[in-house]
Amino acid sequence: AQAELIGSHGQTIWHDVAADGRVTATLQIGEAAIIAARTGLPTIADFRVADIAAGGQGAPLVPFADYILFHDPAKFRAIQNIGGIANVTLLPPGCTHAEVVAFDSGPGNMVMDALVERASGGRELFDRDGRLAGVGRVHSVWLEELLDHPYFKRPAPKTTGRELFGKEYAHDLWEQGMALGLMPEDIVATATALTAATITAPLVEAGARYGRPIDELILGGGGAENPALVRMLVSQLPGTRITRHEEFGIPSQAKEALAFAILAYAAYRREPNNVPSATGAAHPVVMGKLSLP
Repeated sequence: AQAELIGSHGQTIWHDVAADGRVTATLQIGEAAIIAARTGLPTIADFRVADIAAGGQGAPLVPFADYILFHDPAKFRAIQNIGGIANVTLLPPGCTHAEVVAFDSGPGNMVMDALVERASGGRELFDRDGRLAGVGRVHSVWLEELLDHPYFKRPAPKTTGRELFGKEYAHDLWEQGMALGLMPEDIVATATALTAATITAPLVEAGARYGRPIDELILGGGGAENPALVRMLVSQLPGTRITRHEEFGIPSQAKEALAFAILAYAAYRREPNNVPSATGAAHPVVMGKLSLP
């Protein structure tokens, strides 16, 4: 059926959150008025700022849709997106919207991709099929040092992005790895292990906090296509069944589009669509600005 309404996320260029949770700067591009003019459809976009106005961090946004799509009366589920940044939504069994926990766990593909580009002289932009990480060795001592980053110890709600784990961070990792005498594949393997460890540690902690392991970890995003990364997740979460969005009839590449369609539909109906327990907002708000053709 032809769409009657568009929900547009746009592209996040910068989203800076201070240690105390205050958003110091946020910038998204993708002008809704232009989309509305070119499509002839009402367009809802610029979701973050309403949550920020309510004292939240303006992210994560997808947990609203994750709850609608995946909450279960009996199963403890974690919905893990591994894009440039890795973010997770925790759905305890039988939870309400107000009990959803979600946050950015740390770097997803962003650091790995930058290191692969450096290692290949620009010929490769990501670790295709996890080949480099698969043949490299993880430097365990260095990994422990990387895990000492203050962001990983910060409690939720929390969000992060390029301002912490962008190209400058990846450049520093490359230089550190070279100084340790590592091969490029070892550097990539250690960065992959960093992503895996920062994903699994909060899940283990959540299981301990709720007194039961997470039953299902549902993966999406480009990182779900990395066999080396997925093997690490499986080895670190022995009591959890790891699956994909596709098992639920949702193509991974369509998940974010679906999530913003759900957010836009709620906004159009003037229904609150943030998750204060995930963003830190003082109260529920209707996020999204409407542009008419």
